[in-house]
Amino acid sequence: MGGVRWAFRCGSWTPSRSEWLLAARCVQREEKERIGQFMFAKDAKSAMAGRLLLRRLVCDRMGVPWSDIRLERSSRGKPYLANPACSSPETMGWSFNISHQGDYAVLAAEQGLQVGVDVMKTTMPGSTSVPEFFRIMTRQFTDCEWSVIRSAGSEWEQLTMFYRHWALKESFIKAIGTGLGFNLQRAEFHLSPEPITEGKVCRRTTMHLDEEEEEVWAFEVSRERKK
Repeated sequence: MGGVRWAFRCGSWTPSRSEWLLAARCVQREEKERIGQFMFAKDAKSAMAGRLLLRRLVCDRMGVPWSDIRLERSSRGKPYLANPACSSPETMGWSFNISHQGDYAVLAAEQGLQVGVDVMKTTMPGSTSVPEFFRIMTRQFTDCEWSVIRSAGSEWEQLTMFYRHWALKESFIKAIGTGLGFNLQRAEFHLSPEPITEGKVCRRTTMHLDEEEEEVWAFEVSRERKK
């Protein structure tokens, strides 16, 4: 069975009250309570979409009845299927991850491989200039990565390159499950020189971990299609 890559445009989802209540009944109580703690409705909607994507994956791809799905989080926040009674070849060995930001909730899953995913929307810094924002974030990237980011062109293009690097680092951290204690400069990404075509997947990104090229990890980069 191949891997799964799903993206849901939360920005286009405008559930009615009855639809939202139905969605809330479709997730676990603790998930519903956590989603209810978001300050902004947009964030709550994105979080709900992410949980529904996870449950659909478990139901459709692993064959677990919706009512039997029990998802829990590891000590570092990574979701996993916690149903001992549902153990079967179809459910064993799956790694799955979700991310939501901007207009999208995304999911990636693999059986027999560790997986992480991140989605970022290019936005201007809210209360500071781009150079100052980059200065604040200096320690998150290597000198080589900063050279690529700052040579991207306009400030908007530099921000786009910044978030591309950031999403790669986040996806790797989420895959290995190390959390915030990981020094981001340990992982240096070397991006493909080819532009990312809308609707296509670029698989030519490589990573150096502690200055050694890693060949066991594969990275996929894509961008949304224009509306």
